[in-house]
Amino acid sequence: MKFDIKEEDMIIKPYKHEGPIYIREQKGFFQRIRQTLGWLLMLTFIAIPWISYKGQQAVLLDVATQKFSIFGLTLLPQDFMILALLFMLSAFALFFVTNWLGRVWCGYTCPQTIWMLLFSWVEQRVEGTRNQRIKLDKSPWSFTKWRKKITKHSVWLMISIFTATSFMAYFIPAKSLYSDMLTLQLTDITSFWVFFFAFCTYGNAGFLREKMCTVACPYSRFQSVMFDKDTLLVTYDSERGENRGPRKRKADPKQLGLGDCVDCNLCVEVCPAGIDIRNGLQYECINCGLCIDACDDTMNKFGYDKGLIKYASEKQMSGGTTNPFRLKLIGYGGLTLLLSIAMVAWLGARTPIEVSVLRDRNALYRMNYEGLVENPYTLTIINKTQQPMHYRISLKGFDVATLKSPQNTRVEPGVMKQIPVTIVADGYDLAKKMTKLEFVVTANEDASITQTQPSLFYRN
Repeated sequence: MKFDIKEEDMIIKPYKHEGPIYIREQKGFFQRIRQTLGWLLMLTFIAIPWISYKGQQAVLLDVATQKFSIFGLTLLPQDFMILALLFMLSAFALFFVTNWLGRVWCGYTCPQTIWMLLFSWVEQRVEGTRNQRIKLDKSPWSFTKWRKKITKHSVWLMISIFTATSFMAYFIPAKSLYSDMLTLQLTDITSFWVFFFAFCTYGNAGFLREKMCTVACPYSRFQSVMFDKDTLLVTYDSERGENRGPRKRKADPKQLGLGDCVDCNLCVEVCPAGIDIRNGLQYECINCGLCIDACDDTMNKFGYDKGLIKYASEKQMSGGTTNPFRLKLIGYGGLTLLLSIAMVAWLGARTPIEVSVLRDRNALYRMNYEGLVENPYTLTIINKTQQPMHYRISLKGFDVATLKSPQNTRVEPGVMKQIPVTIVADGYDLAKKMTKLEFVVTANEDASITQTQPSLFYRN
């Protein structure tokens, strides 16, 4: 059997829906997975800025000073190669999961879906069930309607502000941020961003909802490129379900000429995108599985087998077997693995110090009053640790020369410091006009933190 996809369904058209979507609350296996993941991800999102590591906030993305601190790892602009690797890794990991399990990212872990369903949960607790909410919206304004609407939006706003503040705590130290907020001492720029992100959360999760997924998010538009006949998607077994129609619970559907679908419409009412999965594959579907829980619940009540709506590939629906070793899936998985290895290798090769050497551009060398040859240099030292460090400078491979430089240079964490140094040598001790040498910079606090940079010494 193949998916029931009409030719006109393959044309991407602007998403339209008749009025707002009133999501029916649904319990079930996939809903429990979603709720568990949702609460876990939200609590992790809120808790991370409060975690301390070696006396400092473990994760702090200080954009103002261009310094990212992540559990003792300090990333400076010179280290942003790791961000490029991280973005590429995330992209290919997403492609891999999508080719394997469809849009499960959208249905289970996307922040838009998590907050949208959280706002819907609040709405159901304040305004009631789906039918009660529809009735409330159609009723004229009254004290009860005003009270429920004000309560709902007040809770939404509180959640939005708390979400925005938690997000800003990744960029501003959490303790000072919340302290300034409680004492009404937030700066204008911080206040602007808090209320901006609160407004975005309030608007996206409370009003735009599924339109963010179907209209604004580009992922829903190019997802089909990653699908193949082995991708697991939420599918409706039309061969078993049709002809659909209502019936009594004890009635025999075969005698009535009906399939297993009782046309209860619950699969539509629980869908966050408001689609009917029985119409075939649609790009608005976020693979959340809510319709599966609703349909399985109905099948139980009628004594039918579960799985009228289920996760299945096109091959499975046609009676075949899903191929787990297909080329596209292996390719995405391989690229994800390679990028993971590249990130680990980059982190392993990364040193907590960066040194560069710049020669004096005015002259290759100069003669001092003693007749000795001097070469001036400027050493730039970047401290990539999260503690102030003291560094000493020495020469390697140039024993006949004397180095004139400070030997206990203090560099603050994340700071770049320039140090002028001079090498002095007797020209008669040098066989060549150009001698190779190496500067060695070592931390006094930890001798394993060292960096070597090559350079040249010139004489007349």
